[in-house]
This record gives sequence, C-alpha cells and structure tokens, in this order.
Amino acid sequence: MGIFTGTAKNPNSQETKKFHSDYGQLLVDGEIIEAGFIVLRDTFLFTNKRLILVDIQGISGKQIEYISIPYNKITRFSVQTGERFDLNAELKVWLGGDAIPFEKKFNKDVNVYEVQKELARHVLK
Repeated sequence: MGIFTGTAKNPNSQETKKFHSDYGQLLVDGEIIEAGFIVLRDTFLFTNKRLILVDIQGISGKQIEYISIPYNKITRFSVQTGERFDLNAELKVWLGGDAIPFEKKFNKDVNVYEVQKELARHVLK
C-alpha cells in the first residue's frame, strides 16, 4: 500500500513522523522524507536529495539493505503493468550507464503509477 503521497512536505503528518522515526538515522542534515511507499516487505523513500530503498531480506526479515540512489544518477525508468486479471506491475530504473535496470515488482496494494509519478517529480526537476 502507498503509505502517503499527498502530504509529503507536512512535517506534522502521522505518515511523515512514522517514516522519520523509522528511518531518520539514514538522513543527512537538511534531508527530509517527502514521500514513502511500502511495497510488500520493502519501502521506497523519496527524500529531497535521493531515493532510498529499504530492502528486507531473508525469511526472518532481520537482514536489511539500504540502497541510496541519487536522483541525478537515474537515467530512465519504466512501468510495466499486467493484464486486466494480472494485478502485478513492475518498475524498472536504470542507473548511470548500466545496461541492466534495477527492478521492483508491485502487487495490487500499491499504485505503481503513484510511485512512478513521485519518481518523475524528483528525476525530471
């Protein structure tokens, strides 16, 4: 599910406070979380400086990888949706000169178009 999109810069919103509480230790001075999406067990955090992917790994979920992607390193991205009865979607992000994109699958609980819109808002500045 998309945790929040509309109140991205409101520091008093419950969603913003939750993301800052959970992931504030990842931020540098002056960096704020503007939007966030929970995708299955993982989280996409859009800050005013970068995209942070919180990748929960393993069966227990105790191993976590934090992937930091500066927006200026994203060269292109795409959204692929399934058929009418296939509710899965996929977001692909190409970094720098890499020929192979980073891929993330979405289920029906997350609106991949909202994630793509937030990505476009940051990358196309």
